[in-house]
Amino acid sequence: MRYDLPPELTVEVEGPVRVVVINRPGEANAVNRALHRALAVVWRQVAADRGARVVVLTGAGRAFSAGGDLEWITSFLDDPAARDESVREGAEIIEEMLRFPLPVIAAVDGAAVGLGASLAVLCDVVLISERGYLADPHVAVGLVAGDGGAAFWPLLTPILRSREFLFTGDRIDAGTAVELGLASRVVPSDRLLDEARALATRLAAQPPEALRATKRVVNMYLSQALAGPLQAGFAAEIVSMQTPEHRERLLALRRRAGSR
Repeated sequence: MRYDLPPELTVEVEGPVRVVVINRPGEANAVNRALHRALAVVWRQVAADRGARVVVLTGAGRAFSAGGDLEWITSFLDDPAARDESVREGAEIIEEMLRFPLPVIAAVDGAAVGLGASLAVLCDVVLISERGYLADPHVAVGLVAGDGGAAFWPLLTPILRSREFLFTGDRIDAGTAVELGLASRVVPSDRLLDEARALATRLAAQPPEALRATKRVVNMYLSQALAGPLQAGFAAEIVSMQTPEHRERLLALRRRAGSR
C-alpha cells in the first residue's frame, strides 16, 4: 500500500499496525494547510490498506499537536475563501474519523491543543503521558469551539466541567483528563509508544469483523448525537471568525509569539 501524503503526515507500517505520525516537530506539530488536508484524507487511505488492523496516532517530538498553525490561521482574516474551506475540511476530518472502521489509539505526549485535542479525543483509546495535556482555547481568541470541543466534550465529560474548560481554555493535565473521561489512562512518557504499540498488537489479534462491528455500533451513537451540534458549531465558528474581537486577539497573539 502506497500512501499519498505530504511529509507533514507519515504512516509507518509495523505488521498489522499503522502508526500515523503528525510530523512537524519543529512547530510542536501545529496544523498548517498541507497537514490539515492530509488529516482529512489519511483515514480513507488507511481503510483501503488491506494489511492494516489497528492505527496508532501520535506526534513527532515533544508534542501531540499544538493546534492550528498561527500564520495559517492569521491568513484567514483576509482570505474568506480559505477560511471557509478550512472549516469545511475540519468537518471532513471529524466525519472521516467517526466513519473510520479500524480502532485508533492516540498516544498523547505534551500538548494536544485545539484541533490537536479534538484529534485525540476522537480516537477510540487515548493514552496520555504524565506530561501530556489537553486544552481548547478557541474562546480565548474570540472563536466558537466548533471543531469538536463544544460538540464532543459534553458526550464524554460532566457538562459543567466541560463548560468551565471550554469557556476558559485552561489546560487539562493528564490525571484530570482521565478523571473527566477525555483520556483512557496515564502512561509514563518513556513508555507511551511502547504501551500504545502493545495495545495495538493485542487489538490486531482480535477477530477483525467483531471488532469493527463493535466500533461501528458505538460510533453510530456518537455520529447521531453529534450531527446537530457539529453543524451548529461550525456555522457559529465561521461567524466568530469574522468578528473584530477575533481579529484583535489573533493579531495580538501573533505579535506576542513573534516577540519571543
